[in-house]
Amino acid sequence: MLRFGILSTAKIGRELVVPAIQDADNAVVTAIASRDAAKARAMADRFSVPHAFGSYDEMLASDVIDAVYIPLPTAQHVEWTIKAANAGKHVLCEKPISLQADEIDSLIAARDRNKVVISEAFMVTYAPVWLKVRALLRDGAIGRLRHVQGSFTYFNRDPGNMRNIASLGGGALPDIGVYPTITTRFTTGEEPLRVQAVTERDPDFGTDIYSSVKADFGSFEMSFYIATQMANRQNMVFHGTEGFIEVKSPFNADLWGAEELELTNQSHNQSQIFRFPGSRQYRREIETFAKCVAGEAVEVVTLENSKANQRFIDAIYRASEKDGWEKV
Repeated sequence: MLRFGILSTAKIGRELVVPAIQDADNAVVTAIASRDAAKARAMADRFSVPHAFGSYDEMLASDVIDAVYIPLPTAQHVEWTIKAANAGKHVLCEKPISLQADEIDSLIAARDRNKVVISEAFMVTYAPVWLKVRALLRDGAIGRLRHVQGSFTYFNRDPGNMRNIASLGGGALPDIGVYPTITTRFTTGEEPLRVQAVTERDPDFGTDIYSSVKADFGSFEMSFYIATQMANRQNMVFHGTEGFIEVKSPFNADLWGAEELELTNQSHNQSQIFRFPGSRQYRREIETFAKCVAGEAVEVVTLENSKANQRFIDAIYRASEKDGWEKV
């Protein structure tokens, strides 16, 4: 059993990841850390976790954990991932693991120096629906892929929410722009060559709240938009010469809709629906990470993969400042 310590009492940990760890066959939460000891104890009691720490450093120095899950604000991910690795702990860190691709080099160095596993928590790469999309594309189910289209939007103008605080790494691209990019790269095995983009920032918060992106992958194109101040929507479509695949609730499966995809043929007169009820993508993420730590040959999100995805995001920001194409 891989023993996890949770670095903070953040909402995503409380509501999604800690329950997933406790549900996993090969992992368990043995400690909660917070800068507020009372909050750590309260969350530990809620999940019947034996240890609570009033500081992150104290938990990292403890021998009651083997790994940490980091759901801190984005701007703190690199710092605490390195600290955890230097303490000899394996790290599963919330996305995005950094705000600049070059920052990931220091994480790679920490991983190699300390001989630990460090992985960015892209739960979608463990979800059966996305594994099915990848398999269909590899099997030529839609012929030659020509275009990928995506959207991910929600509405949030809460000034106290970290997504709207620039100094904490807020913004639409770090929060949700990483999902269309990682799923397209994951399923196709291809990398973007250049991008065009338009980005809008909130005049009060200073964070990016909308981006419309066009990406050239060489053999196919991608277009997507993301927003933090639009009505809720999620969709991904992979369109080929012989048909198309539509992923109905691509990123927050079972929260925004059923976890399913529809494969439609060229003439639009035949379709197949693939459903994955109760797939529990967070549990699958935890179990696969634990297997990787145990030395099993499983696929996790590597730091090299994370760096490639962040290069994509970095290029979108640069493209937003100019007309025309920007090299990734």
